[in-house]
Amino acid sequence: MCTTPSPTASRALLTAQTVMLSAAVAVVGAGCAAEPNNDTTPPTTPATSSPTTSPSTGCSDAAKEEDRMRIQITIGEQRLHATLSESSAARDLVAQLPVTIEMTDHGQVEKTGPLPSPLSLEGQPDGADPGVRDLGYYAPASDRVLYYGDQSYFPGIVILGRLDTGAAQRISEFDGPVTAIVEAHDD
Repeated sequence: MCTTPSPTASRALLTAQTVMLSAAVAVVGAGCAAEPNNDTTPPTTPATSSPTTSPSTGCSDAAKEEDRMRIQITIGEQRLHATLSESSAARDLVAQLPVTIEMTDHGQVEKTGPLPSPLSLEGQPDGADPGVRDLGYYAPASDRVLYYGDQSYFPGIVILGRLDTGAAQRISEFDGPVTAIVEAHDD
């Protein structure tokens, strides 16, 4: 015998279906999220820049990096590369390039040094929790930051982009102060 569910049972079923659909969308959407904050690739392994597409999400790495500026950071004989995010702060950094920055080490997690001019904070959160390989800006001091270790949330931090794989490990191998030359880079 077939019976029609009560209005309460129908609402409960609809709510359960909505929760399941939301969870499925979150799992699929996570496939296009930022990569994990770990840097385990040996420094001698070159980063690849060939576009790939995730079969489960259809998200293209090339599409995610479209319209993003690449920069080169030279410290001593090391040439490191990074991709800037699309933001007013990143655009202000690009306008200052090329720039030479005297950087010091802080807490064995980051190298920081002053920029010639402050960057725009338009559209930026009050702070951030940078991960290994993040490029940052510490607004209160107008400092450029290269994160090679784990730094917790701190007010005034703005994430500007991401170092290529292996770069954070190479930065961590420089003891003490360094001179970094930052310039636009065409791949």
